[in-house]
Amino acid sequence: MEDPYIWMEDLKDPRVRDFILEENTKLQRFLGALPEKWYSEIRKFYTLPYLLQGSITSSGYFKLYRMGEEYVIMRDDARIISSKDLGENTIIQNFYVNESGELLAFTYSQGSDEGTTKLLDLKSGEIVDELRGTVYDIIWINPEEYYYVRMYRGGRTPDGVEAPATRVFLRKNGEEKMVFGRGIPTSHFIGIRKTHDGKYIMGEISYGWSRSDIFFGPLEEPDEWKKVYGGDFVCHPIGYRGELYILSYENDGMGKVITPSREVIGEKEYPLEEATLIGNRILAIYLKDASSFINIFNLKGKLLGIFEFDIPGSVEIMDSKKNETLFKYTSFTIPYRLYTLKKEIELLESQEIEGDYEIDEDWAASKDGTKIHMFMVKKSGIQCSRAIVYGYGGFRISLAPRFYPHIIPLLNRGGCFVVANLRGGNEYGEKWHRAGMRENKQNVFDDYIACLEKLKSQGVKVVAWGRSNGGLLVSATLVQRADVMDGSIIGYPVIDMLRFHKLYIGAAWIPEYGNPDGEDREFLLKYSPYHNIVPKKYPPTLIYTGLYDDRVHPAHAFKFTMKMKNVGAPVYLRVETKSGHVGASQEIRMRELADIMAFASKILEI
Repeated sequence: MEDPYIWMEDLKDPRVRDFILEENTKLQRFLGALPEKWYSEIRKFYTLPYLLQGSITSSGYFKLYRMGEEYVIMRDDARIISSKDLGENTIIQNFYVNESGELLAFTYSQGSDEGTTKLLDLKSGEIVDELRGTVYDIIWINPEEYYYVRMYRGGRTPDGVEAPATRVFLRKNGEEKMVFGRGIPTSHFIGIRKTHDGKYIMGEISYGWSRSDIFFGPLEEPDEWKKVYGGDFVCHPIGYRGELYILSYENDGMGKVITPSREVIGEKEYPLEEATLIGNRILAIYLKDASSFINIFNLKGKLLGIFEFDIPGSVEIMDSKKNETLFKYTSFTIPYRLYTLKKEIELLESQEIEGDYEIDEDWAASKDGTKIHMFMVKKSGIQCSRAIVYGYGGFRISLAPRFYPHIIPLLNRGGCFVVANLRGGNEYGEKWHRAGMRENKQNVFDDYIACLEKLKSQGVKVVAWGRSNGGLLVSATLVQRADVMDGSIIGYPVIDMLRFHKLYIGAAWIPEYGNPDGEDREFLLKYSPYHNIVPKKYPPTLIYTGLYDDRVHPAHAFKFTMKMKNVGAPVYLRVETKSGHVGASQEIRMRELADIMAFASKILEI
């Protein structure tokens, strides 16, 4: 099938650069002075301290925050390093620290997935090593040796497997060798963790987001790391107490805790989202209608206690050591609460928003009768008449409540923020996920359409919004049912479903979407937004992307914009020229969000 805009995949083509400049200028003319008003309101909430990561060591808690105009790694209340120390427009993506808290590895970039990882000796203050590219899961064997996982985004692995692929390396004194992963095929991804006693490696090899294998072996003998569990289902190692404990999504896919020889916690009514071992207990996080609650069990599976939260929110385990677990709770109007569990659950710190807000819940019936859950966030006492409806629907990602700082100004202006829990996520277990992947992807669009239709039937003016795979959701809904929305916002999107696998690391998504080079092409072509644009009445649409997005190629956005312009659609494009997919400096991100919210407010007349 001929693609008239394939030239837009070459980001060095002068025509692409001219196109970006022209479209950015057009958008700024359309928005006028409105973004400045939104910027000042967004800034108030975006610059609040927001906890991104936490880790337990014998010398204190290490934490990564986004605060003010920087990203900061702290040990307890002491600052260790700031993104401002690392260069302009820099973000710190993540960190790893050894058990004693003396060695710290941190990764930073200008918003791209590929970055620089530096290893810092906190006793001497010296940088002792540096890695470039996409690396993660740094595990120290001793102060001089460590493992890490490298993701190959292009080319081939040392053993000749075509990217995208991952391999485990052992590094010492600046030299390294590949020690695990030989022969593991393209689009399989490795993760490694150390057991609490420091003697073993627990690892996982995943293919897509619907199957995985677990391997296990002595820490210092990678040749002895062997498969111990797995199959055509997702499973994760969660800890070791004389035997390996596993969170498995086999059978009905609701999640259960097992060892290779016995079932510890059987499947429940609600999906088990995450679990970890702490001492002789199991901390298990369940989802009820996309909101988290905690069950605590003993190692035989006996329920010891239930911990629930005052408003709907989500829980993330940040770190777990032998006798302590650190976890974060967040909600739409609560940036975070940090808890520790030793003998009891204790609140360590929190960041909360002042104001009187409420979270309502509702349901819509999809085309096939499936009930679709929605959160509606608004100021207390407000009757919702204008809403942004956010969706994703894929890759087992649950849209549980979390803090969106740019939404608070919308609520304060009388608008509503709606989150739709569509198939393709993990809100109701693995069957829910599989009902929205590959040949079932149309279910996700039907679910979203049902939510939009319900709101429209109630007289609500709606703007549809999705990012990344959510950009696919909104663009597909736009070309199928433009009538169910008053405007659409499409961010960093996957849109050309016949070429996604040829751009950057897109081949990694074949397990979720299907393979355009095989028989899957038929169902991909049926919904591919880029290939299903027809002349009709479209609502105002904003497409936004980043020139340095090295995960989802910006050509998806460029090509879709061109085709939409050709049928006379009122489409606008915003291209961030200083960052990529995973984020940006505070200032860049706030400016992007100000433009997005200004666009939405013009449509919603807020």
